[in-house]
Amino acid sequence: MQRRALLASLATAGLAAPAIVRARGVNTLRYIPPVDLSILDPHFSSAWVTRNHAYMVFDALYGQNGRFEPSPQMAEGHTVEADGLLWRIRLREGLLWHDLTPVLARDCVASIRRWAARDGYGNTLLGATAELSASDDRTIQFRLRKPFPGLIAALSKVPTYACLMMPERLALTDPFKAVPEIIGSGPYKFLAGERVPGAHNAYARFAQYLPRASGTPEWTAGPKVAHFDRVEWTTMPDAATAAAALSRGEQDWWDSPALDLVPLLKKRSDVSVRVTDAGGGVVLLRPNCLQPPFDNPALRRALLAATDQAVCMQGVSDDPAMTHVPLGVFAPGTPMASAAGLEVFTAPRDLDRVRRMVAESGYKGERVVLVSATDYPAMRAVGDITADVLQRVGMNVDYVVSDWGTVLQRRAKTEPVEKGGWSLYVNLQAGLDWLNPATHPSLRGIGTGPGSAPGWPTSVALEALRLEYFDAPDLAAQQAISARVQQQALIDVPFVPVGQYFQPTAYRGDLTGVLDGFATFWNIRRKC
Repeated sequence: MQRRALLASLATAGLAAPAIVRARGVNTLRYIPPVDLSILDPHFSSAWVTRNHAYMVFDALYGQNGRFEPSPQMAEGHTVEADGLLWRIRLREGLLWHDLTPVLARDCVASIRRWAARDGYGNTLLGATAELSASDDRTIQFRLRKPFPGLIAALSKVPTYACLMMPERLALTDPFKAVPEIIGSGPYKFLAGERVPGAHNAYARFAQYLPRASGTPEWTAGPKVAHFDRVEWTTMPDAATAAAALSRGEQDWWDSPALDLVPLLKKRSDVSVRVTDAGGGVVLLRPNCLQPPFDNPALRRALLAATDQAVCMQGVSDDPAMTHVPLGVFAPGTPMASAAGLEVFTAPRDLDRVRRMVAESGYKGERVVLVSATDYPAMRAVGDITADVLQRVGMNVDYVVSDWGTVLQRRAKTEPVEKGGWSLYVNLQAGLDWLNPATHPSLRGIGTGPGSAPGWPTSVALEALRLEYFDAPDLAAQQAISARVQQQALIDVPFVPVGQYFQPTAYRGDLTGVLDGFATFWNIRRKC
């Protein structure tokens, strides 16, 4: 169906259209992910779609509620002794992996170590740990070198990478290589035999899963009760095709509908459209700090000065209510957000000045490979605008657009552009990823060290401030340090914040129990 025809059909659909007959029964939930699920291992990839998949299959020791508070999940609870230097976490009894073997503390120890090799918060936690061990089959034990009050917060963090548990034999896989199979202990089993890369993934309810006996389902906390026997993910890169499938009842849930179709979807009486994640998404430009030309901080500052946040976000959505600028390095409305240094974005753009900055940086016309994704409209819009602006200020831009899975493969390359590398890419992260210096995935300044991410900036100053944050005695001290972090980040430019936007989700009106936050698949029912 052509997009124009789809718009007309949605605009004239005043009443609910009858859902198609579901050949496999009404107990299957059909979902359209935001992009194709190209990577299955949650410790190997920070992609949103991998995280959404992972929370179906894997479970965490601690979940997190809507107030960002840790809540026991696989854990029964914990104790703290020896002036904060000895922590013992007790597993709930009767937990099983999907292969029906028991969940043991040593599985969790191996999983924590693998996660910490990729995650900045986890890496800091293990740096403060003298010994991490399993004292018995149900007890995980941390002996710390110094007090680490954020230990449980680290294990419960929702931002990628999440600390998800897997069997020891899989957790011992090199964290920089994907695990050979997907076995978790979560509410759904991954059906590897049904996977069609680029098109289809399927999950079956794990009958032996033991939800928590009490609590309120909220974000990743509380009982995780799976009401559907099956969940099927169908990749639909074309927005018109996805909208038509949702409208006809062929699909139940479209994770991220195209923003230009949202007003028309809202007019349908058989579709619910709402923003479930108040933190929104944040768009950023991530330069490759290992390779020319953006290994030069002066050129990164020129990139910062060239970026017009307001224009970029107008390209994402023409509805001002769906976007927010200016954006610093912490999510607006969260405790660590401030206006420190944001005049760099609120002042008028001056491209003549930027051209001078580019020339004065020593840029010699090196090829700038700018990478963006076609299947995330926000990425594509910002990529198009950035390519145009960089060409106008005198950079030699090679603009490469591809599907997100291909972007993920390319951004892992540290080689120069002549060998298939990259110079700059457009990324999306969750606002929840940008809560503070501990969880922020793009504020590390350790080059290619443990816990680093593609882009690999080096900043001694940012790393020192991050360590100060962990030792801050109260909220006011944390906020003061975070303001200094933001100011330093706008000097070193490990990334360029572009803007925040709010992505609605859309699902059939006969579904109930869709939780706030990112897409989770427990608690959802079909109305009778």
